[in-house]
Amino acid sequence: MSVEVISPGMLSTVQDLGRYGFQAFGMPVAGALDRYSLMAGNLVVGNDLRAAGLEITISGPELLFRSERLVCITGGDLSPKINDRDVPVWQGLMLREGDVLSFGGARNRGSRSWICIGGGIDTPLVMGSRSTYLRGGLGGCDGRRLKRGDILPLGAPDNFSRRGEGFIVPHELRQNYIERPVIRVIPGPQEALIAPEGVECFYSSSYRVGPDSDRMGYRLQGPVIRHKESPDMISDAVPWGAIQVPGNGLPIIMMADCQTTGGYPKIAGVINADLGLLSMMLPGDYLSFRRCAVTEAADASRALKGDLERIRVLLADHRSRPKDPSREIPADDGAMLLKFGGETFDVTWRII
Repeated sequence: MSVEVISPGMLSTVQDLGRYGFQAFGMPVAGALDRYSLMAGNLVVGNDLRAAGLEITISGPELLFRSERLVCITGGDLSPKINDRDVPVWQGLMLREGDVLSFGGARNRGSRSWICIGGGIDTPLVMGSRSTYLRGGLGGCDGRRLKRGDILPLGAPDNFSRRGEGFIVPHELRQNYIERPVIRVIPGPQEALIAPEGVECFYSSSYRVGPDSDRMGYRLQGPVIRHKESPDMISDAVPWGAIQVPGNGLPIIMMADCQTTGGYPKIAGVINADLGLLSMMLPGDYLSFRRCAVTEAADASRALKGDLERIRVLLADHRSRPKDPSREIPADDGAMLLKFGGETFDVTWRII
C-alpha cells in the first residue's frame, strides 16, 4: 500500500498539523501552512484530522497509486488530473491501482494545494509528527522534499472511506485565494518599541511579499517602519504568525518553519484564522494589515472549527445515502433493474 513519485514537482513535502511541545528546545512546529485545508481534506477521505498529507507548491508532483484510495485535493487549484483527465479540487476522488495523479499548474493564483489520501501518509513519526522540517532535515521523507523514485507508505484507510467518493466541499467552506488580502493581527508584545509613526505606517500601508520568502518567513517590501530607539532586544519566543521588525524597518511574517526565538521587536501577530490566507500567496503579491481584538480572533477561530463541523455533517449525510444501483454491477450471478435514459431494463447475468 504505497504511492510512487514519478515526478516530484517544485516543492512537495509530507506535512501534518505540526510538531508541538518542542519549541523550548529549539524545534520549530513545521506542518501544513494551511491547517484548515489539510483537516478538511482529511475529513473527506475518512482520516484523522492529524493525518499526514502532501503539501505541494506551484507545480505539483506526478504520483502512481499502487492501491485503490480515496483522495481529496484542497487549497489552491493547481489543475489536478487523473490519467491526464482534468478533475476538480475539494472533492472526493477515487483512484484505482495503477492510476496516475498529476498537475498542470495554477488556475487561480493560489500557490499551494494539499493532497489528502485515505489512510494518510505513513512515514515514521519524529517527535510525534510526520511533518517535514527542511532546514533541520527531519520528518517526512528523510527530512527533504520529494524526489523521483520515492515510495510513500500509506496507512490503512477507514472502512467507509470509499463512500466519500463524489462528495463536494461547498464553496463557502473552502479556503480560497484572495487578491490583496487584509490580514487581521493583534498588537505584539513589543509594539511600544516602535515609533508611533511606525505603527501608523504598518497599519496604513500595503506590503509586497518579497522574492526571498519561504516556509520560514515572508520578507515584506514596502514603507519602512521606524523604531523608537535600537531595533535590537533580548531574544524571546517567536511563534508562527509573529511579525518582526528588524533594523531595516521592513517587516517579516514568521511562518511554520520559523525559528523559536528572535531578537527583533514583534509589532503584531497574525490571528490563527488568517494564517491559511498567507499560505496561498506568492512573491509579488500584496497584502495589508488590520488591527483586531483578541475576542475577534477567538470568534474567527471558532468559525473555522464550525466550518469543519459543517463539512463533517454534510459528509456523514453523503456517506449514508444508498448508492445508485444503476452505477454498480454486483460481482456474483444474479439480476438487477438498470435505469438508463428514462427506461428501465430487467438484466440477468451469469459469470462463466
